[in-house]
Amino acid sequence: MVQYMDKNSGFNMWNANKNAVQRKSPLSGFLWWLLIFIFAWWAIGAIMNPTTPTSAVPDVQISEDITSVPVTNISSDKIKADIQGLRISNVELLEYAKTPDSQESIVLLGSDGNFIESGLLATGTTAPVSKTIWAISDDGAQVWNNPDGVRFIRHINTDGYLITITDSIENNSGKDIAIAPYVRIVKDNDMQSASGVSAGAISYVNSDVEDLTWAQLDKKSYAYSTATGFAGFADQYWETVASMDSVDQTIRIKKSGDKYMTDSAAAALSVADGDTRTLTTNIYVGPRDQTVLNSVDSKISGIADTIDYGWFWFLARPMLWVLNGINHVVMNYGVAIIVMTILLRLLMWPLTRKSYTSMAAMQKMQPEMQRIQKLYGNDKMRLQMEMMKLYQTYKTSPMSGCLPMLIQIPIFFALYKALLVSVQMRNAHFLWISDLSVMDPYFILPILMGLTMWAQQYLQSANKSAPSNDVVAQTQKMMNWMPLLFTIMFAWMPAGLVLYWTVSNVFGIIQMEIIKRQGK
Repeated sequence: MVQYMDKNSGFNMWNANKNAVQRKSPLSGFLWWLLIFIFAWWAIGAIMNPTTPTSAVPDVQISEDITSVPVTNISSDKIKADIQGLRISNVELLEYAKTPDSQESIVLLGSDGNFIESGLLATGTTAPVSKTIWAISDDGAQVWNNPDGVRFIRHINTDGYLITITDSIENNSGKDIAIAPYVRIVKDNDMQSASGVSAGAISYVNSDVEDLTWAQLDKKSYAYSTATGFAGFADQYWETVASMDSVDQTIRIKKSGDKYMTDSAAAALSVADGDTRTLTTNIYVGPRDQTVLNSVDSKISGIADTIDYGWFWFLARPMLWVLNGINHVVMNYGVAIIVMTILLRLLMWPLTRKSYTSMAAMQKMQPEMQRIQKLYGNDKMRLQMEMMKLYQTYKTSPMSGCLPMLIQIPIFFALYKALLVSVQMRNAHFLWISDLSVMDPYFILPILMGLTMWAQQYLQSANKSAPSNDVVAQTQKMMNWMPLLFTIMFAWMPAGLVLYWTVSNVFGIIQMEIIKRQGK
């Protein structure tokens, strides 16, 4: 990127000439934009601040003793979990190891007091509670009969990372009753965040995804009313959400003691004497993998939209798709990043060539530009006219050299976000790096990146003897420090991103030499 901003670049020459024409203090413009930003921030907060509807779900007792309730297990090809009455905990993700060299799998809701509870609230009768001991039928269903003659039958099925709870309520009490489903998730603040990816609560309310960080939940509670939706917790790689197939829901998200809790309660349903009602709750406990979430979206509507790809999502999503596709062929994400980087630079080849040609023209224009500035420095209108004629003569523009840089900015941020949210990148090895999603432990890649950036900048800074004004000289001094600053900044970034930038620099050096030789 920095090679397009050296002292002979079109951008800096244009900037110097602009300053020669008219010098304005940037402070006034900055203050105006700051005021506009503050007002917009306040307005958005005022409009989107949620209301606080009441909820029928009673507060959970974290210290409640349910040791008398027997523990059973459920499993699929993706997960194993413990079932203890109404609660689900210790969800083991069978395909994801804790560390690259570990044989232990990732476990969600594994700490004491962390669980998902799917239950029922009853009016006119009693419903099973967390301490209730269920009987197990021949088909594996949980069965409980209350003293009024109401029979509760619960089936729990797993499909991949999806847990489906189906509750049937058979009313033989001799009177009408009302049943309202609820589901809640209680857990510690044990989910990890990364720069650009927050951890905390997540919900789907009125067709919008709502993210709340731990810090936000420490300050206040949140509540929403929605026709349908879901709530849960998510971090960089994992997601735990619960959704009920019931309407008119109230969702609460708050801190409860030293735990954090989301709960959802739906409107009560009438169950006439002699009738049976069936209620369904879907729970997802698994990776934030877009392909997996897309497949679950038919059961939990909106879950496919829970991954935040940032402002440049329209680039990040296809880039991640391409990266995963290349990995299926080369079977290594480090190699896949290298191949994708080369493909991106090849796509930008025409623009980069045009930029180099424009910069060469700007270097040839430098003496004439200096002459025009000396002649018409006191006549701003004439200076502008002469500069425009000069650009037309050489068929270039001051911004043409900056175009590749401007294009690389959204590509960089899109790839940064894609690598951060890609669970496939976790524990992906490449040469000495055991995990491309975290920093290079030996700082080898950041140093290589800094060296290649310096080399690219050095080769780009041709015609060093050309005269320059104060603005260009100051800019050049600043640019000389950029490789070092970028090396320090990238030292703690994901190794996959540093690998992309290093390969891009190397390709840029080769590309520049090829274009120079073709121009001779």
